[in-house]
Amino acid sequence: MVVPNWDQPMRLGGYLSRLPKPPNQMLLEQIIRLISESKKPVLYVGGGCLNSSEELKRFVELTGIPVASTLMGLGSYPGSDEDFALQMLGMHGTVYANYAVDKSDLLLAFGVRFDDRVTGKLEAFASRAKIVHIDIDSAEIGKNKIPHMSICADLKLALEGLNSILEEKIRKLNLDFSEWRTELKEQRTKYPLSFKTFGDLIPPQYAIQTLDELTGGEAIITTGVGQHQMWAAQFYKYNRPRQWLTSAGLGAMGFGLPAAIGAAVAKPEAVVVDIDGDGSFMMNVQELATVRVENLPVKIMLLNNQHLGMVVQWEDRFYKANRAHTFLGNPANESEIFPDMLKFAEACGVPAARVAKKEELRAAIQKMLDTPGPYLLDVIVPHQEHVLPMIPSGGAFKDVITEGDGRTKY
Repeated sequence: MVVPNWDQPMRLGGYLSRLPKPPNQMLLEQIIRLISESKKPVLYVGGGCLNSSEELKRFVELTGIPVASTLMGLGSYPGSDEDFALQMLGMHGTVYANYAVDKSDLLLAFGVRFDDRVTGKLEAFASRAKIVHIDIDSAEIGKNKIPHMSICADLKLALEGLNSILEEKIRKLNLDFSEWRTELKEQRTKYPLSFKTFGDLIPPQYAIQTLDELTGGEAIITTGVGQHQMWAAQFYKYNRPRQWLTSAGLGAMGFGLPAAIGAAVAKPEAVVVDIDGDGSFMMNVQELATVRVENLPVKIMLLNNQHLGMVVQWEDRFYKANRAHTFLGNPANESEIFPDMLKFAEACGVPAARVAKKEELRAAIQKMLDTPGPYLLDVIVPHQEHVLPMIPSGGAFKDVITEGDGRTKY
């Protein structure tokens, strides 16, 4: 019997034949000229940067340009580098990332598609900036926002070419954007990512922050869709590509648990945590059986607010808190946690616990991480919390919301 050699490099002729040509040297030199002429440049990086993380880091090292990331681009540049990383931009991005794009005079859009959750009102997005767009997909260039200059190419090759030119000319260019970075640091100090605590209730943001601390920022994080997804993007710092697995623009509720299963199989040595919401988790709760049967070390941190939280937030903000089937509990007994996630876990032989007090949270998360194999931690959080900052759909940076929650009437 002949056993196939599965370790052969993949070369798909039909795919390779359609790849764009390597970037033109003259165009790359024009980008360097635009950078040298700018005072307030910003990198806007997306999922297209995940395969060129090292080249991106070198580019930032050479230029000193701050980096704002899309939801898909998180991890392409280390989020813990506060000198350059502005975290996520867009609807639920940081104030300082959106401020940087709004005030910039040069926007370097690398591996991105200018989708509506990033841009908001297109005419107002980066309205002061010259835009350079590099992407491997020609269909994305000029689709939503017309760039001043574009290159259709593999971003890895483009960054290698840019870095090569920079290394040769760096002394002549004398790039210094320290004043611009100081301005952005002032915005970070003025408008940090923050949250409020109410009594002994557990703020969901605090739960993610605590997980980040206890895992040393090294875990692979997966999510479903909704508020928990945005908080996981904001409050966990991703320092390498593909440490963050989310369905992004596909908006696939239920993605978190099967994605965590895949990550645990591919990286058995890694800590894999599915940060999920009760609404999303219920979409694929049956996969607890798969986790148990395969004995995969998948940890599930369920931020359980008994509601479809993101829809509730929009109801609170824009529809006078009128509820349209967004309560997921039992209307006959609203004080009871329903459904009982611990019983789902018990039915599948997965160890589980529930925590509802802030003072008990850290020990509960540590126990989850220390328990061999799978584990479900049901974290009870208040449903009144809102994901902030928020730029309303179709809005611009000037419309950013930084205060309030479901305890306030709008």
